[in-house]
Order: sequence, then C-alpha cells, then structure tokens
Amino acid sequence: MASIRDLRTRIKSIGNIRQITRAMEMVATTKLRRFQEKAVASRPYSREITGLVTRMAAVMGEETRARPLFNPGRGERIAVFVVSSDRGLCGAYNSNLGRLLETWIKENAEREVDFFVVGRKGYQYLVRRGRNVVTYFADPPLEKVDYRAAARAARALADAFLSGQYERVVCFYTAFESVVKYVPTRMDFLPIESVPAVDEGPTASGDLILEPDAASIFDALVPRYLETRIYNALLESLTSEYASRRVSMKNATDAAKNMGNALRKLYNRKRQENITKELLDIVGGAEAVR
Repeated sequence: MASIRDLRTRIKSIGNIRQITRAMEMVATTKLRRFQEKAVASRPYSREITGLVTRMAAVMGEETRARPLFNPGRGERIAVFVVSSDRGLCGAYNSNLGRLLETWIKENAEREVDFFVVGRKGYQYLVRRGRNVVTYFADPPLEKVDYRAAARAARALADAFLSGQYERVVCFYTAFESVVKYVPTRMDFLPIESVPAVDEGPTASGDLILEPDAASIFDALVPRYLETRIYNALLESLTSEYASRRVSMKNATDAAKNMGNALRKLYNRKRQENITKELLDIVGGAEAVR
C-alpha cells in the first residue's frame, strides 16, 4: 500500500492536472463559442449561393452536362479530402472520423485512393497506415483558416479532378449539429451530380433577364459554390473539434476531482491509522513503565 508521502504527492499531482484540464476546458469553451458564431454566420451565404446555383442549373437544363465538373472524371483513381484536427486531447473526434474513413476504404478496396489532408492528426494517421497522401494543407493552420485558404483547397481539388487522374472527389469531415452532437460525414464533392434544393419560399414569376448570359453567370457561380462547401466543411470540423475538446476536458476534470477525493479519503484513513498506532505505542509504553 502507498505511504502517506506517496499519497500526498499523488494528491498534489492530480490537483495540478485538474487545474490544467479545467483551464483547457475554459479555453475550448471560449473558442467553441467564437467558431460556432462563424459557422452559423456562414450559413446564410451558403444557402443563398446554393439557391442561385440551383436556379441557374434549372435555367441551363441539359447544358450543365457539357461542363467537366458535372461529369465523372476520366481517371481510375479516387481523390479523398480529409479534415481532421491539428492537436489532440479532443476525445474521440479523430478516431470517429478515422473509423468512417476506414469503412469507406474497405468498401472501395479495389480502387486506388489519393488523399488531400487538412490537419496534422489526419496526416499522421494516414502516413502511419501507408496511405498515399498527395497534398497536406499545412499552411495556414486549421485554427486560422479563412475563406481564401478554403478557396485554395477547393481549387486544388478541382484542378486535380480536371487533370484526368481521378474519377471523383470525396470529402470526409465532421458536421457540427450542436455542442453535444457532431457527426463524421462523407460528402460527394466532384463531380457535381445534383445541387441540394433550397426552400426559398415564393419566388417571383415571369421571365428572368440575365446579363451577360446564363452560361457566364453559371460558370462564375460554380467555383464560388465549391469554395463555400469546402469552407463550411472546415468551419464545421473546427467547431466540432472544440466542442469535443470541451467535453473531453470536462470529463477529465471531473475524473481528476473524483480521483482526488478518493485519494484524500485513503490519505485521511492512513493518517488516522498511523496516529492510532502511535497512541497505542504511547499507552503501551506507559503501562510497561508502571
């Protein structure tokens, strides 16, 4: 059994760990609120551009099929875009995404897959398993990602698809639903098979006048639409990461508290036993002197 000195050292160490996890929980809560606001603020723009692309696709009709981004690629390989975290201590966030990814890889075992990765943890995970990582988007760090970084990633994926090496591009990220629910998600990125319908309520009737023309507007909107999808995937993944880290650090703080309480009880009992033994020795010595 541990001595009183060992118990005292362990109690102090657990107290220090509890302070650290509590501080990390508070930091994660603050950052979660900030990134959640960004994710929520980006949704109206995403809905608007999706609505525009939906309306323009309806105007274009079958002409959309003449565009490479709307048709399967000429290659035999599959490009996979993975969004993970740069740091750990976020519970099962990365492992849940990894399980979804491994399940998909097994379902497509006959196909060769190349990976485009955001997040150091995802990069390390894939390299350890011998996966072919073509591009690792290390700059800027995920926490400092902005729309320009998302646009560069979207262009890199579109250029890879148009190069003729890949049949399709698939994205894996974590969708943020609430502070306690974040779901690993697979998104078919390219080719654009269908644009999600947006309920926009009543629309104006009559013929639309498009300047310069429908094809030019549509061709300008599609890249913005793809960039927005990547940007939302990055924002939601980052928000989910901090939500998971907050829960993980709260659980660690509670566990440290419970462990500290259990050790204090053991310490007090051990200390009382030693005091009782010392009193018995004193009483026994006094009786022997008589």
